[in-house]
Amino acid sequence: MKNFSYDNFELKEIQKLEGHTGKVLGIAWKVDTGVWGFLAVMASWSDDKTVRIWEENLSGFFVCKAVLEASSTVRSCAWSQEFYLLAAGCSDATTVIWKNVGDHAYERIYTLKGHENEVRSVSWDMVGLLLATCGGDKSIWIWEALPGNEFDCASVLQGNTEDVKIVQWDDNNALFSVSSDNTIKVWKETSYNSGDWRCIKTLGESDREHTSAVLSLSFSKDRRRMVSCSDGLTIKIYCDRDYTELWSHICTLSGYHDTTIFAVDWLRELLRWVPEEEDQDPEIYASAGADDAIHIFIEDKDNEVDGLSFKQLLKKEKAHETNINSVKWHSGDKRRLASASDDGTVKIWEFVCPWPAGRIDP
Repeated sequence: MKNFSYDNFELKEIQKLEGHTGKVLGIAWKVDTGVWGFLAVMASWSDDKTVRIWEENLSGFFVCKAVLEASSTVRSCAWSQEFYLLAAGCSDATTVIWKNVGDHAYERIYTLKGHENEVRSVSWDMVGLLLATCGGDKSIWIWEALPGNEFDCASVLQGNTEDVKIVQWDDNNALFSVSSDNTIKVWKETSYNSGDWRCIKTLGESDREHTSAVLSLSFSKDRRRMVSCSDGLTIKIYCDRDYTELWSHICTLSGYHDTTIFAVDWLRELLRWVPEEEDQDPEIYASAGADDAIHIFIEDKDNEVDGLSFKQLLKKEKAHETNINSVKWHSGDKRRLASASDDGTVKIWEFVCPWPAGRIDP
C-alpha cells in the first residue's frame, strides 16, 4: 500500500455547466477523447427533451457545441466506440440514433421502435456493432448495426420480473442488466452471431445480494471487479476471480448514504507502467444520490476482508443543490469527474491525487 495521507486527496470544482432547462439525468464521456492530445467531449441529457454536446477548449473549459432535440425525456445516452454514433433512449419507448457528420454537426439517422414502455438505458458493445436497450416493459432488446445506417433487432431477452434499469456490456461481450426485481443478470450469446442469448448468472439469489431495486453498476479498469448500488442504501462489490462469468459477492458497504444511491462509477484511468516491486495504486470509485453529496471510496489493502475492502476516502457535501443522478469518471489524461443533478447543472471536478495520472506513452 502506498504511503499517503488522506489529506492529500481533494475533489475540486472546476466548472459548472448550465443550459438545460430541466433535470439533468445523466452524462457520458465520448470514447477516446481527452487523450493523446484530443480535446474531451461529453454528452448530457435531460427531461427538457434535449441532449447537449460539450467540448473542452484549449483552456480546459467546456463549451456547449450542439443541442440535439428529442421528442420526449431522454433517459440514457451512449457513444459508439467506432462509428461516430450516439444512441439516446427516450421515455416515448423509442431509441434515437444520431451520427456525428462534422465537427459539431449531428444528423438523426434512425429511430428504433419495439419497447412497450420508456427506454431506461442504452449501451454499445466494445466494437460498436451491437446496441442493447432496456426499459419499463421488463425486456432487453439487442440491435445490430447494419451497413447504410440501418438497424435490425437481433434478439429480445426476457427474464426479469420488474423493469430493467441499466444495461452495460463488458470487454468480453457479456451483457449485464440491473432491475427493480433486486437482481443483476449476466447474459451471453450461446455462439457467435447466433442471436441466441441466455442468462448465465443471476446475482440476487442469496442473502448477501441486494434486497431492493438495483440502480447502477460499474466495472473496474481490469474488468474483474464490479460495484453496484441499490435503493436499499447499500453498495456491493463483486469479483470475477478466475476470468470467468462466475461473479461472486465479496463485500457490502453501508452507512455512508442515508438516502437513495442513484449512481456509482469506478475510476478507470489509462494504465501506466509500474515496476513489479512497487504496489499498484489502490482502486477508487465514486457514488452519489439523493443526499446531494459525492462520495469517494478507496481500496483499503491494510484491512482486507475476503481479499478486498473499501472505505470512504472523502465526502463532498452539497456538491449540488439537490439529487445527483449520475457521476462519471473521465478515463483520459486528467483525473476528472462529471456529475449531473436535478438542479439542472453538470459539474466538472478535478480529483487531486498524490500519485501521477495513469497513462502509457506510445
